[in-house]
Amino acid sequence: MNFLLAALVGYALGSIPFGLILTRVFGAGDLRQIGSGSIGATNVLRTGRKGLAAATVLLDAGKGVVAVLLAAQWHPELAGLAAMGAIIGHCFPVWLKFNGGKGFATAAGVCLALAWPVMLICAVIWAAVLAFSRISSVSSMATVSAAPVVAWLTGAAAAVPTLIAIAAIVIFQHRANIGRLRAGTEPKVGSKT
Repeated sequence: MNFLLAALVGYALGSIPFGLILTRVFGAGDLRQIGSGSIGATNVLRTGRKGLAAATVLLDAGKGVVAVLLAAQWHPELAGLAAMGAIIGHCFPVWLKFNGGKGFATAAGVCLALAWPVMLICAVIWAAVLAFSRISSVSSMATVSAAPVVAWLTGAAAAVPTLIAIAAIVIFQHRANIGRLRAGTEPKVGSKT
């Protein structure tokens, strides 16, 4: 029962579509009709509202943090399950017919709560890849792929299985981006397409 409750609490928190809520409340339209149609911060940025994009990153990461910390306070061994619930909730929210975001910001929040030193190193990796590629999807996929390795190398082995599963989900959610990367049509940061 505790396992189910941890997963459900994580899912409920993860499924809050902050990007969609913020763009609607502040008159930027229906985010699902803009750019990639994703409810995440990169797509919010395509509305031209940088403040809303920043708020979306913080709130999407925050729900990952809260899910993990709640579970850790209750049953520490269930933190990874709550983390997975938060990612699944963000990517496949029942309220939006299971069409959510790509999961990167929520994954960052989960990583921060599970093993903050891993998150700090991954932030450097993300920034370096983004600076080099100027493509958000490339930096996101590279970072989630590196996270389990970083966790292993820094002594956070307990987080490795969760981070591997999260990487698989986030990369799956980027399948359209992978197709555009292969075709050479993936937009760079700042593009409104």
